[in-house]
Amino acid sequence: MKNTLSALVLASALIVTGCAETQFGAHVAKSAMSTPSQGKYKVGNPYLIMGQEYYPQENFDYVETGIASWYGPGFHAKQTANGEEFNTNELTAAHRTLQMPSLVRVTNLENGRAVVLRVNDRGPFARGRIIDVSSRAADLLGFKGKGTAKVRVETLPAESRQIANDAKAGKDTRGYEVALNGNARPANPSQPVTLYPDQTALSVATLTPADTLQPAKVASVESVPLSPDRLQPVQGHIAPDGRFLPDPVVTQGPVVHTNIFVQAGAFSDQANAQRLANALGAKVYPTNVAGKSFYRVRVGPFQNVEQADAALAQMANGSAPKAVIVVE
Repeated sequence: MKNTLSALVLASALIVTGCAETQFGAHVAKSAMSTPSQGKYKVGNPYLIMGQEYYPQENFDYVETGIASWYGPGFHAKQTANGEEFNTNELTAAHRTLQMPSLVRVTNLENGRAVVLRVNDRGPFARGRIIDVSSRAADLLGFKGKGTAKVRVETLPAESRQIANDAKAGKDTRGYEVALNGNARPANPSQPVTLYPDQTALSVATLTPADTLQPAKVASVESVPLSPDRLQPVQGHIAPDGRFLPDPVVTQGPVVHTNIFVQAGAFSDQANAQRLANALGAKVYPTNVAGKSFYRVRVGPFQNVEQADAALAQMANGSAPKAVIVVE
């Protein structure tokens, strides 16, 4: 049943203190009832999936473009990696390495839609995916029927620090994401992204020892104050546990043309990159990251995700076991 709640009532305390969106998230989270499924703060230890090592860590400046997928119905009510009960109708996501909980803005680069999600699980564990989102999030982002989408994922730095501190203190952090969606902004798809820092150069018989990439510095995304003149009546519903959950607001941004590639490796030595490119029938793409030159070996662009998946599987089972799908 739909309920209309005056934003002036919701935001009265916020106006007095001049709160930004971080504080608005805390305000909503405080009203959440404490249940055994509220979860806990977790980073976790390194782990191995399908031959690929992952190293979870706190990262408040994470930005990446790639392919998103969404959870199937079989995961509903199952326990997440941080101890919550997964609800496919909430705005949550799974990420391989980010701290839990954290807050990320996911932008569908194919239609410009953006929503804020709370990371509370590990995944996806299918090759070529950078984030798994809930069924509800996929619906709002416009790719539930399609199954996948080209996306940009970026952490909200200040908000993620606050939710981490609250979770470490044992507070229930469910609800931050629904509040922040009312004040979400679309990402700028043309902003530079990291050079996939978790990928190391490949070991091929004809190559010299691989070079290790260092992550590029990515500018933080600043919060936008919630000013009184932007307040509108908030539509929402009452959850079974008594919480008021505002309906999410999908931000519509510009649609920017992007391409899908499979990246076999990235090297600081151009000769190494060219050897691998020759072996794979790929191209070498020079780039500059933090003042250093790198040479990326890529195949593509591909017309769709299915073609990229097929190429990735072939390369990953051959001479490029750490190949990844990239979107630019």
